[in-house]
Amino acid sequence: MSRIAVLVPGKIHERVLARLKECFDIIEADASALDSETAGRIRGVAVSGTFGAQAIDSLPNVELISSFGVGYDGVDAKHAGSKGVVVTNTPEVLNDDVADTAIGLLLNTIREFPRAESWLRDGNWKPGQNYPLSRFSLKGRHVGLYGLGRIGREIANRLEPFKVKISYHTRSRHADASYDYYPTLKALAEAVDTMIAIVPKTPQTHKTVNAEILAALGPGGVLINVGRGWIVDEDALAAALSSGALGAAGLDVFYDEPNVPEALLALPNAVLLPHMASGSVPTRNAMADLVVDNLIEWFGNGKALTPVPEAPVKG
Repeated sequence: MSRIAVLVPGKIHERVLARLKECFDIIEADASALDSETAGRIRGVAVSGTFGAQAIDSLPNVELISSFGVGYDGVDAKHAGSKGVVVTNTPEVLNDDVADTAIGLLLNTIREFPRAESWLRDGNWKPGQNYPLSRFSLKGRHVGLYGLGRIGREIANRLEPFKVKISYHTRSRHADASYDYYPTLKALAEAVDTMIAIVPKTPQTHKTVNAEILAALGPGGVLINVGRGWIVDEDALAAALSSGALGAAGLDVFYDEPNVPEALLALPNAVLLPHMASGSVPTRNAMADLVVDNLIEWFGNGKALTPVPEAPVKG
Protein backbone atom coordinates (compact mmCIF):
# COMPACT_ATOMS: atom_id res chain seq x y z
CA MET A 1 0.00 0.00 0.00
CA SER A 2 2.97 2.29 0.50
CA ARG A 3 3.40 2.54 -3.27
CA ILE A 4 -0.04 4.08 -3.76
CA ALA A 5 0.21 7.85 -4.23
CA VAL A 6 -2.33 10.08 -2.49
CA LEU A 7 -2.57 13.78 -3.26
CA VAL A 8 -3.15 16.32 -0.49
CA PRO A 9 -3.88 19.56 -2.40
CA GLY A 10 -3.87 22.04 0.47
CA LYS A 11 -4.20 22.47 4.21
CA ILE A 12 -5.81 19.56 6.04
CA HIS A 13 -6.04 18.29 9.61
CA GLU A 14 -2.61 17.21 10.85
CA ARG A 15 -3.95 13.82 11.93
CA VAL A 16 -4.90 13.09 8.32
CA LEU A 17 -1.33 13.69 7.19
CA ALA A 18 0.19 11.72 10.04
CA ARG A 19 -1.94 8.65 9.39
CA LEU A 20 -1.68 8.84 5.60
CA LYS A 21 2.11 8.86 5.80
CA GLU A 22 1.98 5.50 7.56
CA CYS A 23 0.28 3.87 4.57
CA PHE A 24 0.72 5.88 1.39
CA ASP A 25 3.14 7.93 -0.67
CA ILE A 26 1.90 11.46 0.10
CA ILE A 27 2.20 14.26 -2.43
CA GLU A 28 1.38 17.69 -1.01
CA ALA A 29 0.77 19.98 -3.97
CA ASP A 30 -1.89 21.69 -6.03
CA ALA A 31 -3.22 19.40 -8.76
CA SER A 32 -2.46 22.04 -11.41
CA ALA A 33 1.24 22.09 -10.41
CA LEU A 34 1.89 18.39 -11.04
CA ASP A 35 3.86 17.08 -13.98
CA SER A 36 2.17 14.41 -16.07
CA GLU A 37 4.16 11.54 -14.59
CA THR A 38 3.31 12.47 -11.01
CA ALA A 39 -0.33 13.16 -11.89
CA GLY A 40 -0.54 9.70 -13.42
CA ARG A 41 0.70 8.06 -10.23
CA ILE A 42 -2.01 9.53 -8.03
CA ARG A 43 -4.88 7.19 -7.21
CA GLY A 44 -6.34 8.91 -4.17
CA VAL A 45 -6.99 12.43 -2.89
CA ALA A 46 -7.48 13.68 0.67
CA VAL A 47 -8.96 17.18 0.60
CA SER A 48 -10.41 19.77 2.94
CA GLY A 49 -12.08 22.37 0.76
CA THR A 50 -12.31 22.69 -3.00
CA PHE A 51 -11.52 20.08 -5.63
CA GLY A 52 -13.24 20.89 -8.90
CA ALA A 53 -13.72 19.27 -12.28
CA GLN A 54 -10.44 20.60 -13.69
CA ALA A 55 -8.48 19.11 -10.82
CA ILE A 56 -10.26 15.78 -11.21
CA ASP A 57 -9.56 15.74 -14.95
CA SER A 58 -5.87 16.38 -14.33
CA LEU A 59 -5.52 13.05 -12.49
CA PRO A 60 -6.13 10.28 -15.06
CA ASN A 61 -5.89 7.39 -12.59
CA VAL A 62 -7.58 8.81 -9.52
CA GLU A 63 -10.08 6.41 -7.95
CA LEU A 64 -11.24 8.04 -4.72
CA ILE A 65 -11.50 11.58 -3.33
CA SER A 66 -11.83 11.60 0.45
CA SER A 67 -13.28 14.90 1.63
CA PHE A 68 -12.93 16.24 5.18
CA GLY A 69 -16.37 17.37 6.32
CA VAL A 70 -19.97 16.31 6.09
CA GLY A 71 -20.62 19.01 3.47
CA TYR A 72 -18.77 18.32 0.23
CA ASP A 73 -20.04 21.11 -2.00
CA GLY A 74 -16.45 22.15 -2.75
CA VAL A 75 -15.84 18.84 -4.50
CA ASP A 76 -17.46 18.33 -7.90
CA ALA A 77 -18.94 14.99 -6.93
CA LYS A 78 -21.24 14.84 -9.95
CA HIS A 79 -18.32 15.22 -12.33
CA ALA A 80 -16.31 12.71 -10.33
CA GLY A 81 -19.15 10.22 -10.55
CA SER A 82 -19.38 10.65 -14.32
CA LYS A 83 -15.75 9.56 -14.52
CA GLY A 84 -16.19 6.60 -12.18
CA VAL A 85 -14.42 8.35 -9.30
CA VAL A 86 -15.78 7.78 -5.80
CA VAL A 87 -16.18 10.76 -3.45
CA THR A 88 -16.50 10.24 0.30
CA ASN A 89 -17.31 12.60 3.17
CA THR A 90 -17.37 12.37 6.97
CA PRO A 91 -21.01 12.05 8.09
CA GLU A 92 -22.29 10.95 11.50
CA VAL A 93 -19.11 11.66 13.49
CA LEU A 94 -19.93 15.36 13.86
CA ASN A 95 -23.67 15.07 14.40
CA ASP A 96 -23.55 15.42 18.18
CA ASP A 97 -21.26 18.45 18.30
CA VAL A 98 -23.28 20.32 15.67
CA ALA A 99 -26.57 19.48 17.38
CA ASP A 100 -25.15 20.56 20.75
CA THR A 101 -23.99 23.83 19.20
CA ALA A 102 -27.44 24.44 17.73
CA ILE A 103 -29.03 24.11 21.15
CA GLY A 104 -26.36 26.25 22.81
CA LEU A 105 -26.73 28.91 20.15
CA LEU A 106 -30.50 28.84 20.55
CA LEU A 107 -30.25 29.36 24.32
CA ASN A 108 -27.61 32.08 23.97
CA THR A 109 -29.72 33.92 21.41
CA ILE A 110 -32.98 33.74 23.32
CA ARG A 111 -31.63 34.33 26.85
CA GLU A 112 -28.71 36.65 25.92
CA PHE A 113 -26.13 34.72 27.95
CA PRO A 114 -23.07 36.10 26.08
CA ARG A 115 -24.26 39.70 26.56
CA ALA A 116 -25.04 39.05 30.21
CA GLU A 117 -21.56 37.67 30.83
CA SER A 118 -19.95 40.66 29.10
CA TRP A 119 -22.14 42.96 31.20
CA LEU A 120 -20.90 41.24 34.37
CA ARG A 121 -17.23 41.25 33.29
CA ASP A 122 -17.48 44.96 32.54
CA GLY A 123 -18.26 45.58 36.21
CA ASN A 124 -21.92 46.48 35.81
CA TRP A 125 -23.32 44.10 38.44
CA LYS A 126 -23.63 46.17 41.56
CA PRO A 127 -26.06 46.42 44.47
CA GLY A 128 -29.42 47.40 43.09
CA GLN A 129 -28.24 47.04 39.48
CA ASN A 130 -29.23 43.84 37.70
CA TYR A 131 -28.96 42.73 34.11
CA PRO A 132 -32.17 43.58 32.23
CA LEU A 133 -34.73 40.81 31.83
CA SER A 134 -34.24 38.91 28.59
CA ARG A 135 -36.90 39.72 26.06
CA PHE A 136 -37.51 36.09 25.12
CA SER A 137 -37.75 32.69 26.76
CA LEU A 138 -37.57 29.20 25.28
CA LYS A 139 -40.65 28.24 27.26
CA GLY A 140 -43.68 27.67 25.06
CA ARG A 141 -41.87 28.15 21.77
CA HIS A 142 -42.68 26.42 18.50
CA VAL A 143 -39.45 25.39 16.80
CA GLY A 144 -39.34 24.68 13.09
CA LEU A 145 -36.48 22.63 11.69
CA TYR A 146 -35.49 23.55 8.17
CA GLY A 147 -33.98 20.17 7.39
CA LEU A 148 -34.48 16.83 9.13
CA GLY A 149 -31.44 14.82 8.13
CA ARG A 150 -29.01 13.15 10.52
CA ILE A 151 -28.12 16.37 12.34
CA GLY A 152 -31.65 17.73 12.20
CA ARG A 153 -32.93 14.64 13.98
CA GLU A 154 -30.25 14.98 16.66
CA ILE A 155 -31.34 18.59 17.20
CA ALA A 156 -34.95 17.48 17.48
CA ASN A 157 -34.00 14.82 20.04
CA ARG A 158 -32.29 17.48 22.14
CA LEU A 159 -35.23 19.87 21.85
CA GLU A 160 -37.82 17.42 23.15
CA PRO A 161 -36.81 17.70 26.85
CA PHE A 162 -37.29 21.46 26.60
CA LYS A 163 -41.01 20.78 26.05
CA VAL A 164 -41.25 22.91 22.91
CA LYS A 165 -43.43 22.07 19.94
CA ILE A 166 -41.38 20.81 16.97
CA SER A 167 -42.25 20.95 13.28
CA TYR A 168 -40.18 20.63 10.12
CA HIS A 169 -39.86 21.33 6.42
CA THR A 170 -37.95 19.17 3.95
CA ARG A 171 -38.47 18.41 0.28
CA SER A 172 -40.71 15.50 1.25
CA ARG A 173 -42.36 14.18 4.39
CA HIS A 174 -40.46 11.70 6.57
CA ALA A 175 -42.83 8.83 7.27
CA ASP A 176 -41.05 7.93 10.50
CA ALA A 177 -41.07 11.48 11.93
CA SER A 178 -43.78 12.29 14.47
CA TYR A 179 -43.45 16.07 14.10
CA ASP A 180 -45.80 18.24 12.06
CA TYR A 181 -44.68 18.56 8.44
CA TYR A 182 -45.00 21.71 6.33
CA PRO A 183 -44.62 21.35 2.55
CA THR A 184 -43.10 24.81 2.05
CA LEU A 185 -40.57 26.84 3.98
CA LYS A 186 -42.97 29.79 4.08
CA ALA A 187 -45.70 27.65 5.60
CA LEU A 188 -43.27 26.51 8.27
CA ALA A 189 -42.15 30.08 8.99
CA GLU A 190 -45.75 31.23 9.33
CA ALA A 191 -46.52 28.43 11.80
CA VAL A 192 -43.47 28.65 14.08
CA ASP A 193 -41.71 31.38 16.04
CA THR A 194 -38.25 29.81 15.96
CA MET A 195 -36.43 28.36 12.96
CA ILE A 196 -33.27 26.26 13.00
CA ALA A 197 -31.69 25.89 9.56
CA ILE A 198 -29.62 22.75 8.97
CA VAL A 199 -29.78 22.15 5.22
CA PRO A 200 -26.77 21.77 2.89
CA LYS A 201 -25.48 24.11 0.24
CA THR A 202 -27.28 23.28 -3.00
CA PRO A 203 -28.66 25.41 -5.85
CA GLN A 204 -32.12 24.87 -4.36
CA THR A 205 -31.20 26.25 -0.91
CA HIS A 206 -29.51 29.48 -2.04
CA LYS A 207 -30.81 32.39 0.08
CA THR A 208 -34.05 30.54 0.77
CA VAL A 209 -34.23 32.24 4.17
CA ASN A 210 -35.06 35.63 2.69
CA ALA A 211 -37.02 38.73 3.67
CA GLU A 212 -40.34 36.95 3.14
CA ILE A 213 -39.41 34.07 5.44
CA LEU A 214 -37.99 36.40 8.11
CA ALA A 215 -41.15 38.52 8.03
CA ALA A 216 -43.23 35.37 8.47
CA LEU A 217 -41.26 34.50 11.63
CA GLY A 218 -42.17 37.93 12.94
CA PRO A 219 -40.97 40.38 15.62
CA GLY A 220 -40.86 37.63 18.23
CA GLY A 221 -39.16 35.24 15.86
CA VAL A 222 -35.71 33.73 16.20
CA LEU A 223 -33.49 32.32 13.45
CA ILE A 224 -30.65 29.87 14.16
CA ASN A 225 -28.34 28.77 11.34
CA VAL A 226 -25.89 25.90 11.76
CA GLY A 227 -26.20 24.71 8.15
CA ARG A 228 -24.54 26.90 5.55
CA GLY A 229 -24.28 30.68 5.22
CA TRP A 230 -25.44 30.13 1.63
CA ILE A 231 -28.95 29.52 2.98
CA VAL A 232 -29.56 33.03 4.36
CA ASP A 233 -29.93 36.39 2.65
CA GLU A 234 -27.69 38.27 5.09
CA ASP A 235 -28.71 41.72 3.87
CA ALA A 236 -32.36 40.86 4.50
CA LEU A 237 -31.47 39.37 7.87
CA ALA A 238 -29.55 42.47 9.01
CA ALA A 239 -32.43 44.68 7.90
CA ALA A 240 -35.02 42.54 9.70
CA LEU A 241 -33.02 42.47 12.93
CA SER A 242 -32.36 46.19 12.78
CA SER A 243 -35.98 47.14 12.13
CA GLY A 244 -37.43 44.70 14.63
CA ALA A 245 -39.17 42.66 11.95
CA LEU A 246 -37.26 39.69 13.39
CA GLY A 247 -36.53 39.35 17.09
CA ALA A 248 -33.08 37.74 17.15
CA ALA A 249 -30.69 35.48 15.28
CA GLY A 250 -27.85 33.11 16.13
CA LEU A 251 -25.40 32.22 13.38
CA ASP A 252 -22.48 29.81 13.23
CA VAL A 253 -22.08 30.09 9.45
CA PHE A 254 -21.86 32.98 7.00
CA TYR A 255 -22.16 33.58 3.28
CA ASP A 256 -18.57 34.69 2.67
CA GLU A 257 -16.53 33.17 5.47
CA PRO A 258 -14.51 34.35 7.28
CA ASN A 259 -15.97 37.74 6.37
CA VAL A 260 -18.88 38.66 8.62
CA PRO A 261 -21.00 41.63 7.48
CA GLU A 262 -20.49 44.76 9.55
CA ALA A 263 -24.24 45.19 9.64
CA LEU A 264 -24.56 41.94 11.62
CA LEU A 265 -21.58 42.67 13.88
CA ALA A 266 -23.22 45.92 14.96
CA LEU A 267 -26.48 44.31 16.09
CA PRO A 268 -27.10 43.48 19.76
CA ASN A 269 -29.76 40.91 18.86
CA ALA A 270 -27.38 38.76 16.79
CA VAL A 271 -25.21 36.05 18.39
CA LEU A 272 -22.31 35.21 16.08
CA LEU A 273 -19.93 32.24 16.21
CA PRO A 274 -16.88 31.54 13.97
CA HIS A 275 -18.16 28.34 12.27
CA MET A 276 -17.16 26.22 15.25
CA ALA A 277 -20.03 23.73 15.54
CA SER A 278 -17.84 20.68 14.87
CA GLY A 279 -14.78 22.36 16.37
CA SER A 280 -13.86 20.01 19.21
CA VAL A 281 -10.70 17.92 19.36
CA PRO A 282 -12.52 14.56 19.59
CA THR A 283 -14.83 15.32 16.67
CA ARG A 284 -12.14 16.71 14.37
CA ASN A 285 -9.95 13.68 15.15
CA ALA A 286 -12.85 11.37 14.28
CA MET A 287 -13.39 13.25 11.01
CA ALA A 288 -9.68 12.96 10.19
CA ASP A 289 -9.73 9.23 10.92
CA LEU A 290 -12.71 8.72 8.60
CA VAL A 291 -10.93 10.57 5.78
CA VAL A 292 -7.98 8.18 6.09
CA ASP A 293 -10.06 5.07 6.74
CA ASN A 294 -12.01 5.63 3.52
CA LEU A 295 -8.73 5.56 1.56
CA ILE A 296 -7.40 2.53 3.44
CA GLU A 297 -10.62 0.59 2.98
CA TRP A 298 -10.85 1.46 -0.69
CA PHE A 299 -7.32 0.46 -1.60
CA GLY A 300 -7.30 -2.49 0.79
CA ASN A 301 -10.74 -3.99 0.16
CA GLY A 302 -12.20 -2.10 -2.81
CA LYS A 303 -15.00 -0.51 -0.82
CA ALA A 304 -15.47 3.01 0.51
CA LEU A 305 -16.95 3.46 3.98
CA THR A 306 -18.98 6.64 3.38
CA PRO A 307 -19.46 7.29 -0.35
CA VAL A 308 -21.68 10.21 -1.35
CA PRO A 309 -24.67 9.42 -3.60
CA GLU A 310 -23.39 11.39 -6.61
CA ALA A 311 -20.38 9.12 -6.94
CA PRO A 312 -21.48 5.54 -6.30
CA VAL A 313 -18.93 2.85 -5.65
CA LYS A 314 -17.85 1.12 -8.82
CA GLY A 315 -18.49 -2.52 -9.45
